[in-house]
Order: sequence, then structure tokens, then C-alpha cells
Amino acid sequence: MKGSTGARVGARTRSALALSIAVTAAFVAACSADAPKGTIAVGSVAPDYATLALEGDSVSLAGLRGQVVLLNVWATWCHPCRDEIPQLEALHQRYAKDGLVVAGVSVDVPGMEAGIREFMRDFSMTYPVWLDPDERVSAQFRLIGVPETFLIDRQGVIRWRKIGPIQPTDSTLSAALESALAG
Repeated sequence: MKGSTGARVGARTRSALALSIAVTAAFVAACSADAPKGTIAVGSVAPDYATLALEGDSVSLAGLRGQVVLLNVWATWCHPCRDEIPQLEALHQRYAKDGLVVAGVSVDVPGMEAGIREFMRDFSMTYPVWLDPDERVSAQFRLIGVPETFLIDRQGVIRWRKIGPIQPTDSTLSAALESALAG
């Protein structure tokens, strides 16, 4: 009887250890700066993503073909998302005249429209916000989490991707943006 209890405790310990290793591996993969295996890579055609704008209009990446799009997936509850909004707004203000469309895709739960509008006022956001409470964008773009940002060129090809908040000093974004706008 005593040996049986020890075997069960040993099995539980091995199961807990295996679970701990799996969770740690998933965390390390999510924090990686590179796009993990199975995600949409730079150089791939962007998915045919469509949803509704905050104002209620239908919007899609196909409808923006011919323009350069900076697609940022975010949520009001996401603190790193809050940190990057000034940079996104600055890019919108600086490059809109050159053909850049900054589109923020909110993955907040249904019914949060008033909260999203308040958030936009609080953070002085003037670029368009799209709603995706069902997180279809997550499945189509194979997101790791929020925030994630994609630079999509005029032909619909992903030219830059960032997992995590964008930084004002990110020279890779600047170079990709300049190249996409020139093309």
C-alpha cells in the first residue's frame, strides 16, 4: 500500500514538472523577438482580414490595397499597448500624407465601444480603430498576444512585424516604412 502512494506522488511530481517545463517553454517562445514557427512571416501576403470600424462601417485590408498599412492589434486593458500609442499617433501624423494608413484593431470584448472612444480621447488617438471582439485577427495573423504590429505594403505583403510594443527608436520600422512608402 505504501509503495502505491509513493508511486502516485512520484507520478504527480513528474506531471507537475512536465507542465512547468511546457509553460516555461511557451513563455520563452512568446517573449522571443523573432516570429515563432507557425506565425505569419515577413514577406508573406497578409491575410484577407475584414471587420467593422468603430463607426460601424465595414473595413478590410483588401479595401486598403494600394496603400501602405500599419496594422496594430491592441486592447484597452493592455499596458504595453498604452505605451506605444504616442508612437503610433506620431507615425500617423507624420506619414498619412504619404499614403500610410495606421489602423488600430481593438480586441476588447463586445460592448466596449464607449470605453474604446474614451480611451481614444484619453490617448489623443486620431487614426482609425477597427473592432474585433471575436479576435478573428488573432487567428488570421496567428498572433502571440497584444500588442502586435504589421507593416503591409501597397501589394498586400507583410514587410515588417513586431511582437510587443513598438519603440520610437526602432530603426527597422523606420527603414521598412520608408521603403514601403517609396515603393
